[in-house]
Amino acid sequence: MFRRLGTAATAALLAMAVLAEPAQAAEFNVKDYGAVGNGSANDTAAIDKAITAANGAGGGTVRFPSGIYRSPNSIHMKSNVTLQLDAGATIMGASGSGYDKPEPNPNDKYQDYGHSHFHNAMIWGDRLTNIGFVGAGTIDGGGALITGNPGSGQADKIISLTRCENLTVSGIKLRRGGHFAMLINGCKNVTSDRLTVDTASDRDGWNIISTTNVTITNGNFAGNDDALVFKSDYALGQKLSNGNVKVYDTKLSAGCCNALMFGSETCGDFTGYDFQRIDIKGSNKSGLGLVSMDGAVISDVHYKDITVTGVKSPIMIKVGARKRCGNNPGVGTVKNITYDNITLNGASGGFSPTIHGDQDGHVTDVTFSNVKINVPGGSGTTSTSPPSNDRTNYNPNSIGTRPAYGWYIRYADRIKFLNGSGVSFTNNDGRPAVITDNSTDITFDTFSFERGTNSPTDFLFRNTNGFCVRNSGSPRIQNTGSTEKCAVGNDFSVTVDPSSRTIQPGETASFAIRTAAVSGSPGPIALDAENIPPGAVVQFNPATVTPGQTATMTVATLPDTPQGTSDITVTGTSGSVTKSATARLTVGNAPDELVLSALSVADTGNAGDWSLQTNLRTGVAQYGDRDFTFSAVPAEIAGSQWVRTANDSKSATQNPLVSFAINRDAVVYVAVDTRLGKRPWMDGLWLDSGMSLVNTEGSPKTFRLYAKGFPAGQVQLGPNGGGSNYTVLVK
Repeated sequence: MFRRLGTAATAALLAMAVLAEPAQAAEFNVKDYGAVGNGSANDTAAIDKAITAANGAGGGTVRFPSGIYRSPNSIHMKSNVTLQLDAGATIMGASGSGYDKPEPNPNDKYQDYGHSHFHNAMIWGDRLTNIGFVGAGTIDGGGALITGNPGSGQADKIISLTRCENLTVSGIKLRRGGHFAMLINGCKNVTSDRLTVDTASDRDGWNIISTTNVTITNGNFAGNDDALVFKSDYALGQKLSNGNVKVYDTKLSAGCCNALMFGSETCGDFTGYDFQRIDIKGSNKSGLGLVSMDGAVISDVHYKDITVTGVKSPIMIKVGARKRCGNNPGVGTVKNITYDNITLNGASGGFSPTIHGDQDGHVTDVTFSNVKINVPGGSGTTSTSPPSNDRTNYNPNSIGTRPAYGWYIRYADRIKFLNGSGVSFTNNDGRPAVITDNSTDITFDTFSFERGTNSPTDFLFRNTNGFCVRNSGSPRIQNTGSTEKCAVGNDFSVTVDPSSRTIQPGETASFAIRTAAVSGSPGPIALDAENIPPGAVVQFNPATVTPGQTATMTVATLPDTPQGTSDITVTGTSGSVTKSATARLTVGNAPDELVLSALSVADTGNAGDWSLQTNLRTGVAQYGDRDFTFSAVPAEIAGSQWVRTANDSKSATQNPLVSFAINRDAVVYVAVDTRLGKRPWMDGLWLDSGMSLVNTEGSPKTFRLYAKGFPAGQVQLGPNGGGSNYTVLVK
């Protein structure tokens, strides 16, 4: 029935099909199990009983009505359980020696004590699935949690989870967390929205360690040590991967240390991080810190639309050689990092923005686009010699006072500053704006800088093979043992003709790959392709062309190549310059354009506020009778056609409530308020997609997307059943 769906929709549907269908959540009120909630009674045993009951029933919500639930003992979390804290509800830690003892760990020598032990926490669990902490209440350490190494019976964490899967943390507040408000290690599939963490008087906010598939939206994290940090240690006895992480629309601050940080524990590799619309106010170490100390390869990290103020070290990238990991690591690398539309204001003249690789592991392929940094300045003319560096220390102060007030770069390759990036100072500074050492291919294009009264030069390149400063005013440039590469720009273009082709499985498709010199005299261009359809092969003839020459790209499929559409990325590389273009290939019949029609709503009183819509995106109104808009729309469904419903239809009881027609096979998603869960009329073919929408209601609501495939024809959906009405989209 779904043979004509594109690969993205089909893959999503197949992925959803393997997920277990969640049971309708039952509610277990902690007061029904003996909790008092008066702030003085010990409610831990009652909480544990409610959790055990919910788990034994196959899953459910453990509800905390308004009250203060004192918990001087560890709470033991279990699978398929969500703790829901109503407004006015607080789980409160307490002093004493009643918390679980730290479990032994044969690998504790590879990381700090707090990272090595997990049971000494207010709430902990291991190897759990489908768990959550939601609502409008608070979990508070009460000032009783330990910020250093705890003694027997003391706790140093609020929430401690290892090897968990499908974790939701939404709406609640964590405060006074001791060493960690929350620490997770070895987890996957983590969703957080509207989480507040206030550990400004204690230590770390949220440590996310050796974890994959994370989405954090609308967070507000205030830490004393690290506010939000991504790490990978050896506490679980193995090197684990990290990645596929998104952090959007979040506020961060740190007292003594780092606001948004990678490391210092960096055993396993990190890849695929996207940070957008982040506001950082204050940190005494790094605002945007990224270090590889223990052999990790950190790649594909992207920062966009970020404001940083009041930090000591605005941007810090470092590769070190601490090698504190149990797998005999070498020296790692940092590569493929982008910074776009970033404004930073530093608070320390000595900690200039820094890229410092290691002699055994360079930082490579970092691009800054419209990144503007203002530093305090105020230093006089100093030595321009390379500063000292402790290879085993990740701190910004592990590198001596930078000899440049702006960027200091060492052991780095293919670093670009573009599109109006620049550095400035508040107080006159006698150091150069930029110094590079032991690097290659460093480019400053449309780069602004301020010149100190007594500075010896603006740009100093030492032992740098291939530097370029262009379209950047009239800089004074000095170089020692360095070569310039941009007197003539060697740029080129790559285009694909035609831009798209449709073939049947077993057939071949040909594309013309045209190249042209844009400036200078670029050398031979090597061609390559990525995102090739499964069961297909690509061949270029010729594989290397001179600028102005055209090559033929042939894509050969097999009879069993899956049907669908792929965007093949064609790249051309000449020296340090890489250009790309897209060739769209559809294998099988191209799907008809999706059309929604014949909308019919049984709730006649509110039917006029329902409508068919196109281009689902953030900023559009969710309902026809409310002003709420979408603040978060997953990329996988952005641009979909959808049904704008009426919020006042939320209590309608007609079944079916709404029907509409689709002209071809499609996947229908119904976004249900997470307070309600899967609706009773949804049969077993409706699957949890793992995605959510978020709106801008006074108290923003999150809507979980459940999906089901429908053939061309009529689609009928049942009632909402209370709460915020659902939203429908079709893809």
